[in-house]
Amino acid sequence: RLSKGRGSPGRRSTASMARNQTPAFALVSLSLAAYAHAFSTISGKTAGLVRPRKALSLMPGLRSHSTTQSRVSTRSFPAAARTARPLMMSTPTTTTGVDWNKELLIDSPDNNVTPYISNLVGRDLHLVKGHPLNIIKTKIEDYFCNRDAAFERKDSLNPVVTPEQCFDDLLIPLDHQTRRFSDTYYLDSTRLLRTHTSAHQTELLRAGSTKFLCTGDVYRRDEIDASHYPAFHQMEGVKIMDELTGMTDRDAWVPTCEADLKSHLEGMIDSIFGPVQKRWIEAYFPFTDPSYELEIFFNDEWLEVLGCGIIQQPILDKCDMSTKHGWAFGLGLERLAMVLFDIPDIRLFWSEDKRFLKQFKDGQITKFQPYSKYPPCYKDIAFWLPEGWEENNFAELVRNVAGDIVESVSLIDKFDNPKKGKTSHCYRINYRAMDRSLTNEEVDALQEQIRQQSTSTLSVELR
Repeated sequence: RLSKGRGSPGRRSTASMARNQTPAFALVSLSLAAYAHAFSTISGKTAGLVRPRKALSLMPGLRSHSTTQSRVSTRSFPAAARTARPLMMSTPTTTTGVDWNKELLIDSPDNNVTPYISNLVGRDLHLVKGHPLNIIKTKIEDYFCNRDAAFERKDSLNPVVTPEQCFDDLLIPLDHQTRRFSDTYYLDSTRLLRTHTSAHQTELLRAGSTKFLCTGDVYRRDEIDASHYPAFHQMEGVKIMDELTGMTDRDAWVPTCEADLKSHLEGMIDSIFGPVQKRWIEAYFPFTDPSYELEIFFNDEWLEVLGCGIIQQPILDKCDMSTKHGWAFGLGLERLAMVLFDIPDIRLFWSEDKRFLKQFKDGQITKFQPYSKYPPCYKDIAFWLPEGWEENNFAELVRNVAGDIVESVSLIDKFDNPKKGKTSHCYRINYRAMDRSLTNEEVDALQEQIRQQSTSTLSVELR
């Protein structure tokens, strides 16, 4: 979710803004409890992030928001709803045999799940043998389980969780952006689609699991480009170290826990990428202390590959583990797969085209060979922004109308009119299907739907 340099510029030419756009395949990805995309600026200050050199990020964490960009919807749920009730009895505990349209598209004023999203839930790409995501998942699991057979594999947990599981249990502040209606898919005020697999951490710890790898699909309202998709896959790893039980002197047990964490993760990375140069970067997450990012030197550049750290003691206290200590890490499967398989567009993971799927075999990492490149079709839309404008809502509207034939949506011009006290945005929508050429007629029809719905549902004033 990292989108560096995406502030709120003054008026600039279209050409100037286009030159300064972050490349679509920027490979920003998913970190430990990855929905922590703005934790570096909690309370309006930098939280001690140290970077010796700028690295290409494989993590969405630590997004830096400018003051102007922070004009997001402040809608939040009542305090009583934040300490959520348990899941309703109708909510399944696994993803097997579920009618997700029935479960997710419910009649609630707080429901913002769309048919587009509900149709993605239950696809379970991480469980499909021979799929790039399953290949990466299996390699990571095999490494940990071969090193320690006590590691459990958890990969079919229900993606519907409570705010308590997703946020409160992980010490994420009540006013943090990740909880907002503009960023997260809510079924109602007490249930949501998990934004990270860390949402199951306390659930599994309370159930008695002390060494586990939890993998699943996660959901986030997000921008549209080749490296962002509203559904993606993460793996959360946790280890509680029995040998540290009862130790109270942090200076004594933290170095041991940290060494064990780094040893496991460095070994895991070598098992996937081969021997590579690595470096550890101090980071900040609310749920671990100390916290780190692991970077590797791969394809002639530094890449962030995961986030990790020592689990905060208050989290363990709530799980009746006040005398225990352990570590956790999180990573995104899509971004690792994009690097390892040379897959240029995140939409491809959801493709059912045999020309894509037949290129991969279970247990093997093979480079993706593009089978076609259909021409793009660009359409621009400009409008005056309403009060409380939230860009994610526009991206969601575009997805709902045009689906996966939209490759990207980018802001190409911004104009502030001081006399009117209004701001205008111009967005460029790039239509490009992955399996066929589009006709001008169908693109024009989609663009007109987007124009009409933008005025009727987002209250913009077209220019």
